[in-house]
Amino acid sequence: MTMQDAAAITTEIRELAAERDAVILAHNYQRPEIQDLADFTGDSLGLARQAASTDAAVIVFAGVHFMAETAKILSPDRTVLMPEPRAGCPMADMMDASDLARWREENPGVPVVTYVNSTAAAKALTEVCCTSANAVDVVRSLGARKILFGPDRNLASWVARALPEVEVVPWDGYCPTHEQVTVEQVNVAKEHHSTAEVIAHPECRPQVVDMADAVLSTSQMLRYAADSEAEEFIVVTEEGLLHALAKAAPGKQFFNLTPTMLCPNMKITTIEKVRDCLRDASGEIDVEHDVRLAALESVERMVAIG
Repeated sequence: MTMQDAAAITTEIRELAAERDAVILAHNYQRPEIQDLADFTGDSLGLARQAASTDAAVIVFAGVHFMAETAKILSPDRTVLMPEPRAGCPMADMMDASDLARWREENPGVPVVTYVNSTAAAKALTEVCCTSANAVDVVRSLGARKILFGPDRNLASWVARALPEVEVVPWDGYCPTHEQVTVEQVNVAKEHHSTAEVIAHPECRPQVVDMADAVLSTSQMLRYAADSEAEEFIVVTEEGLLHALAKAAPGKQFFNLTPTMLCPNMKITTIEKVRDCLRDASGEIDVEHDVRLAALESVERMVAIG
């Protein structure tokens, strides 16, 4: 697609959004042209807050399915549209609600903390949700000696390191995009960019996390890069963030690993699909009433903790 074509479609999207009283939310891993046209771009926590506070009649969510579900949980009176309903999250699918229910039964009285990268049905069985940005604060807020944490075992490991006084029992799930990163890949990147700081997402394996100068959510990476005195960064997360980093810290250089970290589910959404979604009011997301009510409290706690 040429820049002229993208500009024309963006103009069309803006006009359609105004007609439908729609707000467009895009995750930091989306394609650059989608990030640029969105009203708000951010991580799961930031976008959840926007979904909860918007006055728009329609929320168009360019992300993956659990994110659009979360928006509907927080804003049941809004119409939530997803440009590409097939965009799922393998990690979320690794923790089925029926399996989570059995896990709870096997550990009576132990609170469950569920990563926002999960289904609405799993959130409905959860004391409190969290994001990578606030996972440590969420677990600390419970004051519990032991918690069950799912579905991401790597984020659970990060929380356990930060809170050694808490026994964090992990579910055996993971993000395929982050899990595939190896120590060798990071070492190669450091050899090529010897003065660069390494910033890594806590969804990475513990061995990779150990190599980072800072372990951060995507929104935290944006602030860190802008504030740091470093001029170069090796970014160990999905490559879509590099676009946002370049805007947050102009003049600095950002390098992804080789091979590039790509989430196929994030990239399946295109600018044309955003336009079609708005034009046709297609891809509507709904959450069953009972599930939404059960999940709402855990999601609201996550948003409130910040």
